[in-house]
Amino acid sequence: MSEEFAIQMKKITKIYPNGVVANHDVDFDVRKGEIHALMGENGAGKSTLMKMLFGIEQPTSGEIYVNGEKVNLTSPSAAIAKGIGMVHQHFMLVPSLTVAENMVLGMAPTKSGLIDMKKAVEITEEYSKKYNLEVDPHAQVRDIPVGMKQKVEILKALVRGARILILDEPTAVLTTQETRELFHELNNLKKQGFTIVFISHKLDEIMEITDRMTILRGGRSMGVYNTKDEDPESISRLMVGRDVVLKVEKAKAKPGDTVLKVRDLEYVNDWGKKMLDKISFSVRKGEILGIAGVEGNGQKELVDMLFGFNKPNAGTIEVNGKNIIGMKQRQLREQHIALVPEDRMLYGIAGKASIEENLISDRVGEKKYNKGCLFDMKAIHDDADELIKQYTVLCKNRQQPVGNLSGGNIQKVVVAREFSNDPYLIIADQPTRGIDVGATEFIRKKLVELSRSGIAVLLVSADLNEVMELSDSLIIMYGGKISAYFEDTSELTDDFMGKYMLGIEHQTPEEIRRVCHE
Repeated sequence: MSEEFAIQMKKITKIYPNGVVANHDVDFDVRKGEIHALMGENGAGKSTLMKMLFGIEQPTSGEIYVNGEKVNLTSPSAAIAKGIGMVHQHFMLVPSLTVAENMVLGMAPTKSGLIDMKKAVEITEEYSKKYNLEVDPHAQVRDIPVGMKQKVEILKALVRGARILILDEPTAVLTTQETRELFHELNNLKKQGFTIVFISHKLDEIMEITDRMTILRGGRSMGVYNTKDEDPESISRLMVGRDVVLKVEKAKAKPGDTVLKVRDLEYVNDWGKKMLDKISFSVRKGEILGIAGVEGNGQKELVDMLFGFNKPNAGTIEVNGKNIIGMKQRQLREQHIALVPEDRMLYGIAGKASIEENLISDRVGEKKYNKGCLFDMKAIHDDADELIKQYTVLCKNRQQPVGNLSGGNIQKVVVAREFSNDPYLIIADQPTRGIDVGATEFIRKKLVELSRSGIAVLLVSADLNEVMELSDSLIIMYGGKISAYFEDTSELTDDFMGKYMLGIEHQTPEEIRRVCHE
């Protein structure tokens, strides 16, 4: 095989024991010193292909070559030994350890049987300086910003000798400024001869950072393309097999009465850090209120309070005038509150249960689904089939385990359940994270449609384009506080919002108070 290529995967097929064909005769060739995009819808086979390249799984058939040498990657250790490193979408760091401790985890230098912290710090500083990835070796990971966590993950791979980096959705939680900085650093690595596989659903970023792209659809390769010769519309068409509307059109909101009223909410976490500091806002019927911010600035804690996963130390939360603090999830659903959770696998579905069971799990007690002490299975089957059809869930049938679906189709099952049970308030937390352009288009349109029908929508998203396009008004959170409120999102830019998200700018308390609509 040619030594011009860092990676050559030839005729790769992966068939799982249940008969699912994840990859079929896929060729994936990446030149040395290029940034190469791997693209496709959820379920197209990207993750499976990269798991085989990183030794997590083995192909059913086909061959893998690294730098012209045929290899047998039986484990991640075998891949690392061949100079391959993978930075996962969800950071694999230990929050309670320092940056330096995380950096050398599993290969730590020792002194008298203990970790040699001085040496660990030296290694971190050496690589940080060498690759221009500035990190604080002494800081605890739980206290550092998301952008620095991303750098630590990349440095971890470099410390272990990686010359080929697989980056899975590396900008999913970064601000525009942090993304720009990351791209600068990736281009520096490219100049030093590193090879980067870049997996992302953000088409504008693909256009900016990559040299070439391989597109998968249905487990097969749709070909290799020079990025400069394509545009977002043509890429979407290759991924999905049809034209995709990338920009959301929405009529002007006509807000009604207040549905959600949050006042002076405070929360201190287990480490004594104040994560919510006198948060106050309102969401009205017929509007989408967006919440933007770098992850770790209180958004997760806020959603936890709103849906009863945790209790605040102070403050009030009312839905249609009723205090909901302390209510259990079933009681919250009786108040017609719906949640699309950030982590769909943990909070959104029961993976081993069927699609049908997941779709009706929040309404099994309703009279229409019960005949005395027995379920009315025909009514359940009919409603499940109708939701699968309405929300275009790609599946074999309603009895298929939901965990076997692609990420985009799992998310469609979640939103089908949450959007279809007559909600007054929808809390949508990262509703399109890690899903393809087709599923993203569908969910965004549905959120706008439901808001215009009179439902109140609270949208929490780290995707700036999403939060600006969908929101009628939005707040930005920084350091557990609301740092800004904008009644009109039409003139906002990424750079302008980024200043508030990074704490460079703050509005006055009087400007922020308008979010309460009082």
